[in-house]
Amino acid sequence: MQQVKAKKSLGQHFLVDLNIARKIAGALAGGTSESPADVLEVGCGMGVLTQYLLAREDLTTYGAEIDVESVAYLHERFPEFTPRLLEGDFLGMDLRRLFPAGVRIIGNFPYNISSQIFFKVIENRDLVSECVGMIQREVAVRLAEPPGSREYGILSVLLQAWYDIEYLFTVSESVFNPPPKVKSAVIRLRRNATVRLDCDETLFVRVVKAAFGQRRKMIRNALKAVFGDFGGAEHPFFTHRAEQLSVADFAELTRWVGTHRV
Repeated sequence: MQQVKAKKSLGQHFLVDLNIARKIAGALAGGTSESPADVLEVGCGMGVLTQYLLAREDLTTYGAEIDVESVAYLHERFPEFTPRLLEGDFLGMDLRRLFPAGVRIIGNFPYNISSQIFFKVIENRDLVSECVGMIQREVAVRLAEPPGSREYGILSVLLQAWYDIEYLFTVSESVFNPPPKVKSAVIRLRRNATVRLDCDETLFVRVVKAAFGQRRKMIRNALKAVFGDFGGAEHPFFTHRAEQLSVADFAELTRWVGTHRV
């Protein structure tokens, strides 16, 4: 069986360590053998992780793969998987149409689209109950950081608003072919109990992005650049910087912005 050549344009680094693949597959919660949970693997590559997902009777595994060479390889290696292998770009897939009852997400995510994958998870938070992903270590640290950290950023706030985030373990460069230039890490997101934030959720996203858009500035100046000067009104958080605010703080600030925009 011909091997798949990793393509730099797709950010491909194929996992070759079977123990790591087994650990990643085992980190995902499932359903039962009588009622398996749907899981979508993003970027199946050469199926190193896929094989362990397919072996779990409590999961019904689907795949999203954009690389036509990988798709052909997977069809040959896992013919039983072929009907559930979706050829195309995960970022463009309509998860609501494909998985109306909900889906879990897993994968060795390409570094160049990992943030976009998480934004898609946020957009589909009512469908995606869990996400286990291997990503660049620096990004994993950032997502799991609490307020007050210099690493805390937009995705930290938005993901932590709706998910509990666990940094599971670090992965060495040597377990990939070709090896990346940085370490990787596996994180797990599990949907928390928040059904809706106590604010306008669309405005919440805008406020968070505006606040971190000029993160070295105080909140007052960062928000003013996007929303104006609020008629001269002031909020106590205006003298803070974005990384100092928790999810609850941002929700409070969003409510204030909603009533003071001019």
